[in-house]
Amino acid sequence: MELSVTQENLARALTAVGRVASSKTGLPILSNILLRTEGNRLLVAATNLEIAATYYIGAKVVKQGSITLPARLVSEFVSSLPKGTVDLTTKGAHMTLTSGSYKSVVNGVDADEFPELPAIDESESVQYTIASADFKQAVNQTVITSSADSTRPVLTGVYWHSVDGYLYLAATDGYRLSERRLLETKSEIAAIVPTASLQEVLRTLNDTVDEVEVLFDNTQVRFRVGEAEITSRLIDGNYPDYRQLIPKESETVVTLPIDGFTRIVKIAGLFARESGGSITLTADKENQNLSIHSIASELGENTSSAEAEVNNEGQVTLNSRYVSEALGVLDGKSIQFRFSGKLSPCVLTVVEKNPNYTHIIMPLKS
Repeated sequence: MELSVTQENLARALTAVGRVASSKTGLPILSNILLRTEGNRLLVAATNLEIAATYYIGAKVVKQGSITLPARLVSEFVSSLPKGTVDLTTKGAHMTLTSGSYKSVVNGVDADEFPELPAIDESESVQYTIASADFKQAVNQTVITSSADSTRPVLTGVYWHSVDGYLYLAATDGYRLSERRLLETKSEIAAIVPTASLQEVLRTLNDTVDEVEVLFDNTQVRFRVGEAEITSRLIDGNYPDYRQLIPKESETVVTLPIDGFTRIVKIAGLFARESGGSITLTADKENQNLSIHSIASELGENTSSAEAEVNNEGQVTLNSRYVSEALGVLDGKSIQFRFSGKLSPCVLTVVEKNPNYTHIIMPLKS
């Protein structure tokens, strides 16, 4: 194997796939990165058997070949090189990297020991093309409510599914729930994508990428982000019928600017740390405001309020972190916050005719 590439392209590729390489496994080969020439391109790839990341870069190939190298060492070495051309040559299981006055020999492992990279039959797959900004927002709005509890695997992912001609993303951890309408579709899809895989795609996205291609088959999903591809196993199982948890009507409806709501939640949260994040929200129809009360037994207590449109009196106790995280992903100037009594789900949406995002938080028993 003998080829030349630019330092910038090689460093970018190694960084993009290197995060997937795993050193916490019984298979030492998974902590390596695969380098393989394909025509006049160099394939850079890594896998942890759940996720596989690949990246293609242009190369001046003199001799075809392949090798695997320790991910961390080669990534950090190439990133430290000055801009310019990097020459790569292999002899047996050793690779020599040369750039100007820098020269290193890295001990690798034969590429035959590297796991086979996952394949998807594009002609049989369900495909979507999503604008990068919409993809990023939709994923950020849903991954925050996915679960970290491995005893319920289906809740550790985001549910991609089609309903009434639209593609939706949804996630729940049992305490909160989020649903995002993403785009119109004629395809039928019902797939649970691991949260870790989606977060890896977000890390791969950059300002030069305008859109993300998504391909589903029966067991896998592939995200194509510019020159990078991330392929992940889907989570096996049936997602719960979460839509029945979303209240259609609520007794108390509060409408207020998002910045005012965010501020009083943040302040109340400071005093709620000792009480498990518990804050009590009170809708006051007479004074047309929303107030939040929180107590820190050792430090004191706080009551903050913000002007709001309130249709009915009401009070509910919520986790301050859950409310803060919801407000952090709601994209709008004004928020509608609605609930019915102290035990029914609370609904947060932006104020617009047909909002594409709904966030549900279950109350705490006060």
